[in-house]
Amino acid sequence: MIKEYIKENEGRILEELFSLIRIPSVSAQPEKHGKDMLRCAERWKELLLMAGVDKAEIMPTEGNPVVYGEKIVDTAAKTILIYGHYDVMPAEPFDLWKSEPFEPIVRNGHIWARGADDDKGQSFIQAKAFEYVVKNNLLKHNIKFILEGEEEIGSPSLSNFCTKHKELLKSDIILVSDTSMLSADLPSLTTGLRGLAYWQIEVTGPNHDLHSGHFGGAVANPIYELCKMITNSLDADGKITFPGFYNDVEDIPEEERKMVAQIPFNEEKYKQALDVEELFGEKGYSTIERNGFRPSFDVCGIWGGYQGEGSKTVIPSKAYAKISCRLVPHQDHEKIGQLVVDYFQKIAPKSVKVNIQSLHGGQGYVCPIDLPAYKAAERGFEAAFGKRPLAVRRGGSIPIISTFEKILGVKTILMGFGLESNAIHSPNENMPLEIFWKGIEAVINFHAEFDKV
Repeated sequence: MIKEYIKENEGRILEELFSLIRIPSVSAQPEKHGKDMLRCAERWKELLLMAGVDKAEIMPTEGNPVVYGEKIVDTAAKTILIYGHYDVMPAEPFDLWKSEPFEPIVRNGHIWARGADDDKGQSFIQAKAFEYVVKNNLLKHNIKFILEGEEEIGSPSLSNFCTKHKELLKSDIILVSDTSMLSADLPSLTTGLRGLAYWQIEVTGPNHDLHSGHFGGAVANPIYELCKMITNSLDADGKITFPGFYNDVEDIPEEERKMVAQIPFNEEKYKQALDVEELFGEKGYSTIERNGFRPSFDVCGIWGGYQGEGSKTVIPSKAYAKISCRLVPHQDHEKIGQLVVDYFQKIAPKSVKVNIQSLHGGQGYVCPIDLPAYKAAERGFEAAFGKRPLAVRRGGSIPIISTFEKILGVKTILMGFGLESNAIHSPNENMPLEIFWKGIEAVINFHAEFDKV
């Protein structure tokens, strides 16, 4: 019956999605696309009402508005809050697109356009699954929608919005489609996201650049001292050396480690794709475990001194670096942030002065795989894809997910349908139609299974 409904409504569903995609809702370019953000919010409101919500409204924030909708079938029933975002990444460089980024087209069984996956396509999967259960009188629980317009710029307004409207957003579980699967043939559910802490370091030596002949050997070089401090941040086994850094890091649960072992991974192909002869990471863990379950330390940029053409013999006055740590659940980014500041201040020699600025941070997130709603998502996937999805932790960060847990006190199920080949944030973003339709089927089955648990 689900497949028949999809087939009968295929053209309409795609045209509704395309009406969203055609609006260039690029949050990173407010001067160019400020009006488009409101247009996209208004279109989402119309589509939610058409799908069957009892009410929908556009609600203000300090930045772009939030679209809220709800269908309350029984105040005593459980409630699912569905989150998505209607903003997209800039489409530049335009010359690398094979078709117009904001004029969606179906080619070779894929939808090609900016937002086809992230996150208009994936959010629309949720909306159409909702439409089906409403129109077929299958909805036994309450549904709330929240669609924001600032996810691609870090969701700066959503935390305050959630705090202000905590009662409105009250729910039993949050459902999000904004993540990816291992492959089209290997469905998976994201059960963990790493947090993030990011700093800029400024190391100052002399009060101005010096002649390296007159002062070389007499004054500390800030670039060299900065490099020494960074080098000391990792040991030979790939372990981060900041004192107390691992205090809140949990061991990998054995059941999840067994699932990780089932993930196809060819290390030789991985190295060839990156053009490296050898991989490096924390000793005692596989590459997939290092990337999803363990914290990491990275130098994201480093500069200082003369960088022009030819030579200039100077000892620079200053050196800079941008560094980051990906954090695992239970590591507090503010605590780690201060820990790192204290560490660099302590190990810095008296020959230089160190100033560290925290630029960004966010908490990690983990979803227990024994959660009833997670089990419902598992069965939803299995019904649509014919395979039980693997539980996978991802190396990236979606800080708003941990914000939901902190403010609303609710766990999130990350039921995403993206693929690495969908090229989100890049030219020629796309979504396979087969995955799009299966995604709708999986979410419909999730709703049925959720009622059972």
